[in-house]
Amino acid sequence: MSSGSKQIARAAAVVMGAFVLSRALGLAREVIIGSQFGTSGELGAYLAAFRIPDILFQVVAGGALGSAFIPTFTSHLARHDEAGGWRLASAIINLLLLILTGLAVLGVIFALPLVKYVVAPGFDPAKQALTAELMRYMLVSTVVFGLSGVAMGILNAYQHFLLPALAPALYNLSIIVCALLFARSMGVRSLAMGVVAGAFLHLAVQLPQLLRLGARYTPALDWRNPSVREVGRLMLPRTIGLGVVQLNFLVNTILASHLGASTLAALNYAWLLMLLPQGIVAQSIATAAFPTFSHLIARGQMDEMRRALSATLRTVFYISIPASFGLYVLRVPVIQALFQRGAFDIGSTEAVAAALQFYAMGLFAHAGVEIVTRAFYAMHDTATPVLVGAGTMATNIALSLLLIGPMGYPGLALSNSLATIAEMLLLLCIVRKRLAGLGDREIGLSVARVFLASLGMAWAAWRLSHLLEPRGFFTQVAGSIVAASAVYLVLTIILGSSEVRTLWGWTARRFFSAHH
Repeated sequence: MSSGSKQIARAAAVVMGAFVLSRALGLAREVIIGSQFGTSGELGAYLAAFRIPDILFQVVAGGALGSAFIPTFTSHLARHDEAGGWRLASAIINLLLLILTGLAVLGVIFALPLVKYVVAPGFDPAKQALTAELMRYMLVSTVVFGLSGVAMGILNAYQHFLLPALAPALYNLSIIVCALLFARSMGVRSLAMGVVAGAFLHLAVQLPQLLRLGARYTPALDWRNPSVREVGRLMLPRTIGLGVVQLNFLVNTILASHLGASTLAALNYAWLLMLLPQGIVAQSIATAAFPTFSHLIARGQMDEMRRALSATLRTVFYISIPASFGLYVLRVPVIQALFQRGAFDIGSTEAVAAALQFYAMGLFAHAGVEIVTRAFYAMHDTATPVLVGAGTMATNIALSLLLIGPMGYPGLALSNSLATIAEMLLLLCIVRKRLAGLGDREIGLSVARVFLASLGMAWAAWRLSHLLEPRGFFTQVAGSIVAASAVYLVLTIILGSSEVRTLWGWTARRFFSAHH
């Protein structure tokens, strides 16, 4: 492994461990919500209420800010200019607080018209009123998450990953507690309360590490600061791109609202199940890789950057491609084992499985996009991923409108997967040209071996699932996953996948160093 790859691997272990905890709690959150609300219209209103707060956060302070802030802040650290870095962070915090608070106030005032005419025109008046009420509560979390996002960017730039990665776990825990304690008395409003409380916890857990780093806050906007303007320059195309992505989600919500509020719940469960392995693998590795990519680019180490990106992509594909196959084959027993209890009945399982089969097809592509876009951001190029993303999301919307007629809401899931696969392939072609190669032969052979091994693994999972079905959902799923994973490991060893040796060697070194 190259030095950049080793640094990414070390950081990824920390992040992945925290992400596993967060995703486990996120899964527990959905299990509890499912048992309380199933795929009801009330839960559909809660999910629809997220749309405007999520759009505001994602466009103003989410991925756009992180992709622009981290490389710029890292440049200050690379020049040993910490004071300048903290002035930049202070200015971004102040500007963000001003913008998000203003937008949140407007959202509160116009919540009902937004729901009635934009978010969920297909809902009946009672569901629209409930959606607007929940939206008003959750707009508070948008402001808090914006500040927390800056804190996360600062810590990641300093190669501190644990507390930022643990923050989502506390967010999920807050919703779980509120759902368990207050769902019967408050209904779906208990979930909105958990969202707001969780946002404050998300920020609070990161503050101690910021103080240990000697955080210096300046109460000034400082918009003439060249670094602040550089963040704005990098953010602009990314903001436009995220706006297009959010437009796609909004169109899906509008289309699904005409099929009934419960349809939103079924799509949401399927989407979250696809994001579970994607988050553990791709997001954790991408989060760890981004600061390393940024440092390599800042120092002009392009050969090292090429090797680090190639190794990172091969590792992500090694894990995410079999996950796509496994999730498709085991979708029904997985849903049954996790959710089928209480208000979540067999009808809910079938509704979620209908969408999950198509979301699973695109899991590996979502993972690939997570990694490749970080390489562009590290090169201070936010425009290329935005242009590619805008084109593919426009295709997604067109496919959604085309497929929802003959397929219903599963067509929305298929459209998403097809568009994401196209996005990943196009980004790979562009970054390959930009870096004068990407280890094409190594990546191609690696993917071919992984694909063949995944076919064998999928067959084993399918056979074992049928054999273990009489023993109950949990035994069926756990037994199939463990045995199929062993089959996949053996097949990749036989086929000569280098990722096996790399991961094993790195894990062994980590284990040895931890015990000596």
